[in-house]
Amino acid sequence: MEKIIFNFDIFDGVKSAMLCETEFSKEIRITMSKDSIMKEHKAPSAIIVQVLRGEIEFEMSGEILVMGELDMVTLPALKPHSLKALKDSIIRLSLSKSDSHTRVFRAINN
Repeated sequence: MEKIIFNFDIFDGVKSAMLCETEFSKEIRITMSKDSIMKEHKAPSAIIVQVLRGEIEFEMSGEILVMGELDMVTLPALKPHSLKALKDSIIRLSLSKSDSHTRVFRAINN
């Protein structure tokens, strides 16, 4: 058993950390300071995005969802999407085991 801590109090742009990897998934913490942006990108596999703290705009196919604390969205593979933090935010990103967490780090630094 392993306790995974998603809480974070330092917000400076967009940052990410891989918190755990299981036999079927990878869990990534993304922190975004207010007004920071993750430019449009896509994932090779389906993903789940959940806001744990704060508020973001999540854009996909021209549709913008405002997501608050505990809101979650699922995306199919290869769907371009972008994020903008409306408040300092902590986001949980669940990836397929076959997806690479380094791809996420590249998307953040793009």
